Amino acid sequence: MDAKTKLIIWIATTAALLPFVGCHRSESPTRTDWQLDNGSTSTVSQGPTAVESAIALSDKYAKLSEEAAALRLQKQTLDTENQRLKNDLQSCRVQSEQAQKELAQTNDLLLQTRVELNNWKNDVLGFRGEMQDAQKVQLEALLKILKLMGGEVNQPGNIQTQAPKE
Repeated sequence: MDAKTKLIIWIATTAALLPFVGCHRSESPTRTDWQLDNGSTSTVSQGPTAVESAIALSDKYAKLSEEAAALRLQKQTLDTENQRLKNDLQSCRVQSEQAQKELAQTNDLLLQTRVELNNWKNDVLGFRGEMQDAQKVQLEALLKILKLMGGEVNQPGNIQTQAPKE
């Protein structure tokens, strides 16, 4: 709170309390309230005056007003931050759900690919035996052709086929 506002509050408080504060005359012309019986004067300390109380209350009010303004600003900042975090959380949830869907689809595709790969391996291994059999038949046919052409074969039953190395 600036000095101008404090001054306005102090003036308003003082003006409101002025009717209650003032000089008080005693009905007794011989003795006033502030005089003692022996005729000497003394200041009697009865606590703070109304003006001092008003000033103290005004200062307390100013401090509390500043504190309330700071707390309002802090609350507004926290509300803004909270809303931002809620928005971020919502977008993260959407991204997480999308990632879960994509992961499930990728897992399904991977399983299908694995099944297809296993089927291909079985097909290749099955064809390997067929290809060995076909090569054996070709070698036997070549052996017969050589015999017909007059070639000599030392041991016709001794033909060995080797499987191709992997």
